[in-house]
Amino acid sequence: MRRARAIGLVGLVLGLLVATSVPAQAPRVHRIGLLTATANPAREAAFRQELRRLGYTEGQNLSIEYRSAEGRFDRLPALATELVGLHVEVIVAVVTQASLAAKKATGTIPVVMVGVDDPVRAGLVASLARPGGNVTGTSTSSTDVVGKQLELIRELRPKASRVGLLWNPANPIFQKRSLDGAKAAASKLKVRLQIAEARSPADFDRALTTIAGQGAEALLILADPIFTTHASQLAELTAKHRLPAVSGPREMAEQGLLMTYGPSFVESFRQAAPYVDRILKGARPGDLPVEQNAKFDLIINAKSARAVGVPLPNALVMRADHVVQ
Repeated sequence: MRRARAIGLVGLVLGLLVATSVPAQAPRVHRIGLLTATANPAREAAFRQELRRLGYTEGQNLSIEYRSAEGRFDRLPALATELVGLHVEVIVAVVTQASLAAKKATGTIPVVMVGVDDPVRAGLVASLARPGGNVTGTSTSSTDVVGKQLELIRELRPKASRVGLLWNPANPIFQKRSLDGAKAAASKLKVRLQIAEARSPADFDRALTTIAGQGAEALLILADPIFTTHASQLAELTAKHRLPAVSGPREMAEQGLLMTYGPSFVESFRQAAPYVDRILKGARPGDLPVEQNAKFDLIINAKSARAVGVPLPNALVMRADHVVQ
């Protein structure tokens, strides 16, 4: 009896020694790609923060391959192909052009789009409820807000009959839709648009000088990554020409533009993280409904208003989500 107990005790000790000598298995590292037209640290930080909340941390169980076209939309197809060649598990594609490039590059790797205006019309998904294929993600209605932005300009300048419009023809799909929406809204408001284009920051001064020279009393800047990235330069030029300017992304007002109204792209980035999580856990993108961003921000820069000599209506200030002083 004693002998049996001794043998059992020895076996238990040996078992514990073997168990403690086996190294812990390293966690699986998921590899995803992030494809953008231009880098935006604040938005990308929100995406990473939400991923951490869901249990994914870079350097531990997550690796993100970042690819930015740096404002050159023609580079997006090559960058998308590069990510496919790295065999990432998911491609997160920001805005319409990047999402289209990702879809064209692969029909098998899941694509999570971020901030695409009308993914059905763009041919990215079959429907919002049942996307089908390998693409899903978040959608905004950015082109629909240009009418509201023109209305906000009229609140600032009630008698304005000429409004400048800056757009980027290098971003043809989204920008063309926004331009068409602006023309339709201007017709209803009986406002004449003075249209100028800019493909890069080198074009900004020329474009705004042309608009100001045509007698524009305010400026509408269509939402575009190249404009958002160089918002401070645009803000300086609008102050130089004393043009109260309105756009969509809130960062532009935070960096000196007079006012912005549009969907929260930070929120769109946050919304993308749960899609990545569900796909990594086995969900099929075609079965995940597209989520529309319902959060819109009105941001006013009071300092910019003073710089261009435009008084801010109290009713407008009271509606603002944030006023930059």
